[in-house]
Amino acid sequence: MKTLGFLLQKEFRQIFRDKTILAMMFAVPTIQLVIIPQAMNFDIKNINISIVDHDHSSYSQKLISKVGSSGYFRIISADRSYQQALQHIENGSSDLVMELPAGFERNLVREGSQKIGISVDAINGSKASIGSAYLNSVIADFNDHLEINQIAVPQSPGPYGFMDITYSNWFNALAEYKFYIVPGVLVLLLTLIGGFMTALNIVREKEVGTIEQINVTPIKKWQFILGKLIPFWIIGMIVFSVGLFVCWTVYGIVSVGSLALLYSIAGIYLIALLGFGLLISTYSNSQVQAMFVAFFFILIFVLMSGLFTSVESMPAWARAVSNATPITHFIKIVRMIMLKGSRFSDISTELSYIVAFAIVLNGWAIWNYKKTS
Repeated sequence: MKTLGFLLQKEFRQIFRDKTILAMMFAVPTIQLVIIPQAMNFDIKNINISIVDHDHSSYSQKLISKVGSSGYFRIISADRSYQQALQHIENGSSDLVMELPAGFERNLVREGSQKIGISVDAINGSKASIGSAYLNSVIADFNDHLEINQIAVPQSPGPYGFMDITYSNWFNALAEYKFYIVPGVLVLLLTLIGGFMTALNIVREKEVGTIEQINVTPIKKWQFILGKLIPFWIIGMIVFSVGLFVCWTVYGIVSVGSLALLYSIAGIYLIALLGFGLLISTYSNSQVQAMFVAFFFILIFVLMSGLFTSVESMPAWARAVSNATPITHFIKIVRMIMLKGSRFSDISTELSYIVAFAIVLNGWAIWNYKKTS
């Protein structure tokens, strides 16, 4: 234990020697956690729409006003022809074109129906589908509140009667995207700090030349790896605590579930992550090599983690890769505990993956570290 204590003293002195790196390990994640979720808002809002109104009636004006006041659309132009409106889609200034034909009000009053033309810029598939769905919803609501439809005799119910649907949002009552993305970004930043810092650790010893001095000492391999892991584990837990504080103060997100459970699993995840970084460090001969190898794997981890896209929507091979990364399971656990208040029994399966990663990666790092005396 004395040997391990000396190693820890050496590591902490080495970490605290570079004040700039130390400040960056705490300041950069905090700043990024404040900024990134503000920009990573996947809610589709401010959809640009061009209007072509051939009718200029009171009904067409009411529909245009309803679209503009819905909160989802910005009317950027009112064009005289469809070709003029289409130019806005071609130059990228508009996402949709809504064309109201001549006789719009007359056909609604006399015939009870009228077709409306909607053209969508489908380069961004998600924005196109969601934007057109929003517009259809606004038009349907406008149609339901028309005077001619409200005073009309309601249709007789079918053999099973009318169906009235009510729904409620669980765990995120206002359906705000920040409640989904902020816990994921917190895990992402913890992964970047832990993965990169430890990946450079042993390599630094090789480049400086102190690794030869350590190799001729009676320090065992597991003591050496543990001495490298513990300091960054403590720093990672502090970064995680700062992140939770930012979630509370900036976004108003407070963990619904047990903080003790959340910290326990975060500690296990950090062991797995730091073992991954140390494993890369044992294989690398320079800090540049370690940095590029770590960047390659962490980029795959992040993209396949379900942070940006749902894992369930991925093809089978991608889901297999996603399940083979520890960040996927930790993001799911953090969201379940913080937003749902899940208990140990609810996240036991995901936790088993993280424990397995911790054992395999750290065992591999200890086995691969070549110590010569």
